[in-house]
Amino acid sequence: MSTPSSGGTPRTVLLGADDVRRAVSRIAHEIVERDRDLSALAIVGIRSRGDVLAQRLREALRVHEHVTVPLGALDITLYRDDLTRIGYAPVVHESALDFSVDDKVVVLVDDVLFTGRTIRAALDALVDYGRPRAIRLAVLVDRGHRELPIRADFVGKNVPTRATDDVRVHLVEVDGRDEVELVAREQVIA
Repeated sequence: MSTPSSGGTPRTVLLGADDVRRAVSRIAHEIVERDRDLSALAIVGIRSRGDVLAQRLREALRVHEHVTVPLGALDITLYRDDLTRIGYAPVVHESALDFSVDDKVVVLVDDVLFTGRTIRAALDALVDYGRPRAIRLAVLVDRGHRELPIRADFVGKNVPTRATDDVRVHLVEVDGRDEVELVAREQVIA
């Protein structure tokens, strides 16, 4: 469904609330299928929406598999390769990993996979906490346009986009609604 946004830019709803719920449930099932021994599993979300999705994945595993896995959240602000571009006083939030990642199978969770640079920063941040046995990547949306050799192991939805488009994930816990939208932006030719 395509509608104009408040600024007149066309927007398309890619996932509604039920779609988001089903995608999280499917990813949780795929995690179990891939790593049947959940005793070594941990879930770590990238702030600010990956951590919310990580909480939802953990809850889906608790409900369907009757297991509670360790849950953490990473703030990658100081690991970004564009830190000087985002401002002189970036807002840094606290990372919360109150368990050892050593020898764990860590599922790293983010909302949107785009260039891969956020994930590279998250990998750098994560290994500062120890040496996981394996790191797997789960994302709600993979929109393509990779600049680094990174791919997701678990994907809620693959969405073809233009590099200039904007994919926005809205989650109830942060934004008051569950929805993923594509905002089409025209490419500016200089």
